[in-house]
Parts: sequence; structure tokens; C-alpha cells
Amino acid sequence: METETLALAQELDFSLLALFWRATLIVKIVMVMLILASFWSWSIIIQKAIGYRAARREASVFDRAFWSGEPLDGLYEDIGPDPRGASQKVFFAGMTEWRRSHRADGALIAGAQARIDRSMDVAIAKEAEDLNRGLSFLATVGSTAPFIGLFGTVWGIKNAFEEIAIAQSTNLAVVAPGIAEALLATGLGLLAAIPAVIFYNKLAADSERIVAGYESFADEFATILSRQLDA
Repeated sequence: METETLALAQELDFSLLALFWRATLIVKIVMVMLILASFWSWSIIIQKAIGYRAARREASVFDRAFWSGEPLDGLYEDIGPDPRGASQKVFFAGMTEWRRSHRADGALIAGAQARIDRSMDVAIAKEAEDLNRGLSFLATVGSTAPFIGLFGTVWGIKNAFEEIAIAQSTNLAVVAPGIAEALLATGLGLLAAIPAVIFYNKLAADSERIVAGYESFADEFATILSRQLDA
């Protein structure tokens, strides 16, 4: 009897694809959801990594141009009406408000400094929103994927016990397939959650550093304009 049970167990296909196709509909849906969540998470991770690298490179290039000694009006004209990078957009917002704050006779309208600061703050907030877009999905996957996988495992084990009851046998050939299918759901849940949590923390920290750089530049630029206002 034991030899026959081992022979039946060896004939079973325990590959991932075979386990998926043998699973019940509910467990299959759970697995598909986790696989899609994992692919979507990786697409966000790759997109953000590329975008953050481009943002840091753009900020470095603009910083060199800003501190090169070129007149601010000349830099403003070089950027034109359609700034491309985030640093350019912050600078463009401040300079646009600076120019709008001058009357036709050259005198400044009262409250110019506050308006310039608010304009740059709005530009920074928009860039921060773009940088953080998609990170909430990573956080959601990281926190929920293990529980979704656990639900699939619980459901699969329930079906495995039902098959044991129907077959009225607890031999390995009856028990092993159902347990393996059930555990696959938990494995997929962890496979989706672990990278999502790791890269969410890294990307969130990178985003904060980039935004902090924008805020630091806005403060420095506002200080320069403040000197001109006082003069």
C-alpha cells in the first residue's frame, strides 16, 4: 500500500503551471490577481527609478546653469514659455511672478515676495505629486498581498480537506496536491509584497530627497529676489 501511494505521488506534476491549473476557480483568481499586482508593481518600480534618475540629472544640469553667473532674465528667456524639467518649472514660476509683480513704471506691487513664494510652492507641490504618483499602489500591494495570498491558501486547504473526505483517504497522493496548490497562493503573495515594500521605502525616500532639493533651490532663489526687492 505504501509503495502504491508513493508511486501515485511521483506521477503527479508539481510544476507551478500544473499547480495553477489544478487549483479551484477562487484560488486561480487569487493567483492571477497577485501575478498582475506583481507585474504592475515592477512596472511602477522601473518607471520611477528611471524618472527619478532623470529628475536628479535635470536638477544638476539646471543648478550649474543657475549658478553659472548668467543673468536670471537671460536664463528665463533661454528656458522659454515651456519649461521641461521640474527645476526649470520652479524657477519659471518664480520668475514669472517676479515679472508680473512690476508695474508699467517699474515699481513693485505690494506683497511680491509672498506671491513669488506661493508660486514656487505650487510648482513644487505639482512636481511632488508627479514624483509620488504610483507609490501608493506599491504600499497597498505590500500591505495586502500577503493576506490575499493567505486567503487563497485557506480556501485551497479547505478544498483539500473536502477532497480527503470524499476520497476517505489521507494518503500522500490525495493530500499533497491540494496542500501544494494552496501554499502556492501564499508564495505568490509574498513574491508580490516583498519587492513592493522594499522599493516603496526606497522610492519614497528618493522622492523626499528630490523634493527637498527643489525646496532648497526655491529658498535660495527667493533669497536672491528678496535682496533685489530690498535694493
